[in-house]
Amino acid sequence: MATMLIRKAISTDWDQILQLAEECGLDYPGMDKDDFLVAEEGGRLRGIVGLKRHPGGLELCSLGVEPGGRRRGVGGELVKALLAGLREDVYLATVIPGYFERLGFRRTAVFPDAMVKDPDWCAGCRRDLCTVMVRRPG
Repeated sequence: MATMLIRKAISTDWDQILQLAEECGLDYPGMDKDDFLVAEEGGRLRGIVGLKRHPGGLELCSLGVEPGGRRRGVGGELVKALLAGLREDVYLATVIPGYFERLGFRRTAVFPDAMVKDPDWCAGCRRDLCTVMVRRPG
């Protein structure tokens, strides 16, 4: 088995990033403007995670791992690499809060106004299952 490499996305990764995001139901308009890290193994992207910059905080978005690569720690490694060295609050909206609690995130009712989603973007989600979380530096 090839070694998993976590690295910053480059322009030639975008087709695979978009494909994986679509397969996981994590694609959104404008995602090409955000910073992404990828997990690469054997020349193929196995996972992605994005970082969106908002006034007042950062947002972790589009954490996804291909089905065959799940339960191997790839998602956790992507999140740890994304958070490494950040000195700002990092927010996220998720339907799996327990997963992110294990990575140091805590539930919050206070988040940057810019993080409020377009109702059309949220149309596929059940709001009663959506949890906003934050990880503070330090």
